[in-house]
This record gives sequence, C-alpha cells and structure tokens, in this order.
Amino acid sequence: MNPYRHLVSEFVRLAHAGKTYPLGGLPDCPRPRLAADAPKALIFSPHPDDEVIIGGLALRLFRNAGMNVINVAVTQGSNRARQAERLTELRACCDHIGFGLLQTAPNGLEGVNLKSRAANPAQWSASVARLAEILAEQQPRIIFFPHSEDWNSSHIGTHYLVLEALQQLGGGFSCFTVETEFWGAMDTPNLMVESSEDDVADLVAALSFHVGEVRRNPYHLRMTAWLMDNVRRGTELVGGQGGASPDFMFGTLYRLRRWRGGKFETVLENGRFLSCADNPAALFGV
Repeated sequence: MNPYRHLVSEFVRLAHAGKTYPLGGLPDCPRPRLAADAPKALIFSPHPDDEVIIGGLALRLFRNAGMNVINVAVTQGSNRARQAERLTELRACCDHIGFGLLQTAPNGLEGVNLKSRAANPAQWSASVARLAEILAEQQPRIIFFPHSEDWNSSHIGTHYLVLEALQQLGGGFSCFTVETEFWGAMDTPNLMVESSEDDVADLVAALSFHVGEVRRNPYHLRMTAWLMDNVRRGTELVGGQGGASPDFMFGTLYRLRRWRGGKFETVLENGRFLSCADNPAALFGV
C-alpha cells in the first residue's frame, strides 16, 4: 500500500469538510492589552482580505510584541456594487483578529493601478497625498505593502502609491518597510516568518469573514497549503540555495528594509528565518 495515498486523501477530506464550516460569525479572538503609546504597524491592503492573507508577521507583532496593527483599506474592491458590503466584511474581519482599520476614502481609492496613474495623473496624485497624510498622522514604526511585481494590477498600484507617498514625505520620515507577496512571488525575499497552528487557524477564520469573496472562490481553505509551500520556497530563497529547511510547517515570506533619508536601506545582511520561539520585536527595536 502506498502510504502517501492516505496523506493525500486526508488533505482532500479536510478540504471538503472545510466547506461545511461557518463563514464569519465566530467569536472575536483573544487579544493583548496594548499600551496607549504602543508603536504602530500599518498594513496597506490593496483589497479587503489581504490584511490577513499576508498577516502572519503582523499578527505576531500584535500578539507577541504589543504593537498596534492597523489595516489601511487602500481600495474596497473594483466592484462598486460590493464596496459597502466589502467594508462591512472587512470591519468584521479586523474586529475578529484584533487589527484596527482605517479607510482611505468612503468607498476606498479608485484607479489604483499603473494604467490609471498614466491616464489620470490628478487622481493618482490625490491618492498619493492621501497615503502620505495617513503616514504623517500615524507615524508607524513598520509598514506592510505589496512588492512591485505582485502581478495583480491593484497590488502593483498599491506598491507605487506607497512608494510615492514615502517620497513625498521627504527625508525626515523613517520606518521599517515590509514588502509582501501573494499573487506574484518575490524573487528576493529576505525573511521567512513561522506561524503557529493557533495563529494560522485564527487567520483562516478571519479570512472567512470575507463571505462574498470566499463563496465565489474558497481560497481560505487553500491558505494553509500556500503557507506550507512558502516554507519550501523560503528555505532556499531566504536561507540560500541547497540550504537545510527549518522545522516550520507554516511560513510567510517578506522583504524587510528600512526607509530613511528618502531611500531604502538594508536591514538584514543575510536572509533570516524567524521561528515561533523568536521575538519578532527584535527585528524592529520594539
């Protein structure tokens, strides 16, 4: 008998069972008591749901380092008929996981893509100014945003909106930058962050609050497989070709740098594996 047949069939069985689980409507996760002056981490999310898909490190900073994690809803999706509903789902998701939420506009920003940047520079400039305003007001220690080749047009657009907002703030503004991936894999991540079973379960549950999206495509049920595959990729992309795999089951890949003096600076000379036993605060001086 092939023992791997059982392994595969268990994955299939669990994926089918997951389709019977509730979408949203779950009790809020336990959360730490944050200091009034807790340092902030902002997640610039191209769409509602990105905040938890890439949220492995953000959740650890919230739970283990006492950081105030705030999701910035760059857009509320391209389907205008669904934008109000997506905001309702996003609020429920953030409430469940414990993240704060900031809107960029009543229905989110529009035209967050490079085609619109070229065709409608006035709208683009207003969007850049709005993100610069948020950065100046919030003074985050860390920001999360997609890398420049994250395939989806809104993800790529969000990268350049954030980059231009940083440039607009001038040389006096400084923060750590954490670039994320989902649709398009990074060629040069330098950080792989392990997530515990509890954290992954909470992130998947939070993702299920985006009911309209996961009914269309149950990607919340595939998130664990993606996190597992990240460990395969990250072992060599972060640790070096031919390197040994860390004993992680779930991981998320990032590119960590610092924005200072109007430019990116190197933070990690070599790739870093951050296990569940490591304190994420040490990376950021929290």
